[in-house]
Amino acid sequence: MTQTSDTVTWLTQEAYDQLKTELDYLSGPARIEIAKKIEAAREEGDLKENAGYHAAKEEQGKQEARVRQLTQLLESAQVGQAPADTGVVAPGMVVTIAFDGDEDDTMTFLLASREFATSDIETYSPKSPLGAGVNGKKVGQDATYELPNGTIASVRVLEAKPYQA
Repeated sequence: MTQTSDTVTWLTQEAYDQLKTELDYLSGPARIEIAKKIEAAREEGDLKENAGYHAAKEEQGKQEARVRQLTQLLESAQVGQAPADTGVVAPGMVVTIAFDGDEDDTMTFLLASREFATSDIETYSPKSPLGAGVNGKKVGQDATYELPNGTIASVRVLEAKPYQA
């Protein structure tokens, strides 16, 4: 099956390994732990009014949703190297932009899958309006994207460097 760039998630080997480790934990030891919590809560009696049971079932549902999400993500992942330092915006790059060409009104963000959002730097998906607008642009080029209210915004790419964890 050939995958289009819209269905492929580009990951570094490190990022792939990190997600695979999370998936292995959630689909192994974490499943056993939640099953034990549910069983212990079940033994407490009446399930209709058993808050511990309902909380454990809800946790199980969230955990299984994450397992499905990770499985799908890893199945469509293309593992590769971090992007080259060419000054061209691509996933895995830290991008600095200026709004409406005003170099005093800037923002720096990581262009990457939301899976890699960190507290260190804001993350925008390449599929987001801003991410799609700047993806493929060179330093110094202008890009446009559509705001949620339908207005077209303009930014200039000031810098694009590979992300260093």
